[in-house]
Amino acid sequence: MRPIAVVSALALTAGTALAATPEIKRDVGAPQANGVVHLVRGLPEACAWIQGSFTGDAAAPYRIAPARTSPNCQARARLVDAAKVQPSEAKGWTLNDVVRIPSKDCAGLQAVVEIWRKPSTAQPIGLDAQGRARVYLQDAKANASKAPAPPAYAARMRTEGKVCR
Repeated sequence: MRPIAVVSALALTAGTALAATPEIKRDVGAPQANGVVHLVRGLPEACAWIQGSFTGDAAAPYRIAPARTSPNCQARARLVDAAKVQPSEAKGWTLNDVVRIPSKDCAGLQAVVEIWRKPSTAQPIGLDAQGRARVYLQDAKANASKAPAPPAYAARMRTEGKVCR
């Protein structure tokens, strides 16, 4: 009985570790100097990108901010505040990407930006008798209040390593 319990515990641990693996694999980014604003990650679906910069301030060594790509861009996804939605796998979010940016001015310090993705709740449109997916205006108006949530992205940031003074 004991070996089965150990194997089950290992399987659960391995499943948890795999679940926390980001969808996108990437190397550590290029070192960035204090005060230099740089692109962390582009989100073309949300018509936005996340930009970041090292501040040189020990209290808040790195900051991120969203930036709109173009005023004419039609977003197919939303970029939401991670502090408000608290993304986690338990809430239906998927860890999409982890971006690591080392500091050029402070050896050992790096910013870690997690990009979380929540898929849309939209269901595929059923096919009619002719095998085509059709949406009729009166049906769309009647179901407008039941519109599915679009995909969403959230960016969460932390720093690792010792902050230079």
